[in-house]
Amino acid sequence: MGGVGHGTLSLDSFSASAAALVKRWKEIEVDDSLPDWAWKPCCKTGGPSELEGYLALEGLYRDCGGSQEQIEENGNSDGADIFACDTWVQSSSYNVHVYDFHVVYSYSYKVPVLYFQAHRSDGQLLTLDQIKQDLPSDSLKVLSESKWTFITREEHPYLSRPWFTLHPCATSDWMKLLLEESKVAYEEQSLRYLPAWLSVVGQAVGLKIPLELHCRS
Repeated sequence: MGGVGHGTLSLDSFSASAAALVKRWKEIEVDDSLPDWAWKPCCKTGGPSELEGYLALEGLYRDCGGSQEQIEENGNSDGADIFACDTWVQSSSYNVHVYDFHVVYSYSYKVPVLYFQAHRSDGQLLTLDQIKQDLPSDSLKVLSESKWTFITREEHPYLSRPWFTLHPCATSDWMKLLLEESKVAYEEQSLRYLPAWLSVVGQAVGLKIPLELHCRS
């Protein structure tokens, strides 16, 4: 038993939803200073080679010292900004932190899992405490109060290096409830799964998803 109706995804559905997200992200109005979501094929975990890989949003720069010029040309508050505070910068400095987010399919839980890491401009990885200092207050509240959002450090399934991750143990439960509340037809739910999932998990890591990502093109 399983499937979208139970809050889970098959590998086929994950791949299809990932492709739909990448396509839709390119179609909507997103701040030009932000990178695109991209699919990175990678065959390693033993699944079908044509489906193996992960979603990646990499190279998100954030000024954490308040000394760099903020990007304002495209900052028109249209909901397309990623972090809650508009502190994205185009240049590097000691105060700039660079974030990478990966979405990987879990064969054990049959749900997507968010892996993330951040480093300074000199390449030094940030600790979890340092990352939390970057997060807006609402994200810290979610992490402290929500029973499903706890961060662990695990080996990235494809990169074989330790990354931070939001543990997926309760994902299927809250995704089932979320999808039941949506007005989307059942056959479309698998394609909409990742945007809906990202809208929730993003709250815990300061990652905002444009509302347009949920709309049909």
